[in-house]
Amino acid sequence: MSLTDRSQGAAGAPATPPPGGRRIGPTVADIVRALTAGPLPVRVRGYDGSAIGPTDAGITLSIRSERGLSYLITAPGDLGMARAYVSGDLDLEGVHPGDPYEALRVLKDVRVRPPALTDGLALARGLGWERLVPPPAPPQEALPRWKRILGGLRHSRSRDSNAVLHHYDVSNAFYEKVLGPSMTYTCAVFRSPEDTLEQAQASKYDLVAGKLALRSGMRLLDVGCGWGGMVRHAAREYGVRALGVTLSRAQAQWAQAAIEREGLSELAEVRHLDYRDAPREQFDVVSSIGLTEHVGVRNYPSYFGFLRDRLRPEGRLLNHCITRADNRAPHRSGAFIDRYVFPDGELAGPGRVIGEIHDVGLEVHHEENLRQHYALTLAAWCRNLVRHWDFCVAEVGMATARVWGLYMAGSRLAFERNGIQLHQVLSTRNGLDAVSGYPLRPDWLP
Repeated sequence: MSLTDRSQGAAGAPATPPPGGRRIGPTVADIVRALTAGPLPVRVRGYDGSAIGPTDAGITLSIRSERGLSYLITAPGDLGMARAYVSGDLDLEGVHPGDPYEALRVLKDVRVRPPALTDGLALARGLGWERLVPPPAPPQEALPRWKRILGGLRHSRSRDSNAVLHHYDVSNAFYEKVLGPSMTYTCAVFRSPEDTLEQAQASKYDLVAGKLALRSGMRLLDVGCGWGGMVRHAAREYGVRALGVTLSRAQAQWAQAAIEREGLSELAEVRHLDYRDAPREQFDVVSSIGLTEHVGVRNYPSYFGFLRDRLRPEGRLLNHCITRADNRAPHRSGAFIDRYVFPDGELAGPGRVIGEIHDVGLEVHHEENLRQHYALTLAAWCRNLVRHWDFCVAEVGMATARVWGLYMAGSRLAFERNGIQLHQVLSTRNGLDAVSGYPLRPDWLP
């Protein structure tokens, strides 16, 4: 359909003209029609009064300003939409900003396309070339990858520290409202969809403890420990002497205060450390719950080698991480996740993770995919964000709160659709004569 043929919208519905019926150049509806293929499942309304898409759609995208339109035009896809949404230049009507899941579910199959050459030239002339210059990105956006070299090489200590600051040091008070009392920012394990988030997070920690065969007096190293959930659970429930390390100073301070508040100081400790600076000694067991996503796929050999060296012979390692659904998908994340959520984050397929664990000399005994559990976890976090929306906005600002709603709802959809997965891999460092210490059958199951 040509830009000169303005009688019908992409969904077959007439594009609504601006007030007064006079048009100067293409309308917002014209532009949306030129950049999308097939019927629109949502209503799109422009700041110029034009509209396109079914009038009875449950979701409306409201483009509120010229800047919002420029974001969408200059960065088609998730990055442009994120910029417009985070800046407040685009609204999603029909959903709560703390949980825009339904809007993302409806939008998932919308096909964005470059316009035909003649349409593209007509679009540019009608808009004015200045509209095709990208507006400044919202301050919540991290630098593009090529500019981050100023902060160090990818996954150097300085650059990893900057990435952690971007994501984890948002606000402990904000995280308390979203994550709930356990302050656990990893996938929970649900016995039933009716389980509360707190029940499911306790079940996750018990599952990890069972796989590691924790018992009183053992020594646990938990790398990338977050707010110390596993460390505190292991000390409180199993009498384990647990050390956690995190690259986030805010997390370490919160965790250490919680340890003291819960009377666990004799057994538990959390230190502000890069995992590469963890004590050079051997522990009975090691857990890594949600760190692998941040170390870089090329660093897997050194990462898993480091964890192996922290284990005594016959010790167990439990690695819990998000993965791609296969081993062929790109490691690097999409533009929105990389710029707004996890700068420099990388995911590999489960086969790559297991292979790398094997290749450093650890023996893998058990693997489990918890993909559906992470979808349920994210849904619970979104409910918490909706419930505490006013507080969260006051704490971190509207733009950052919108980032989190968009990120968590989008991640939930990705887990549901098997775009990403969550795998726990249990392995051992074998002793003399390949003795693993692992029983004939899993000892955490009935």
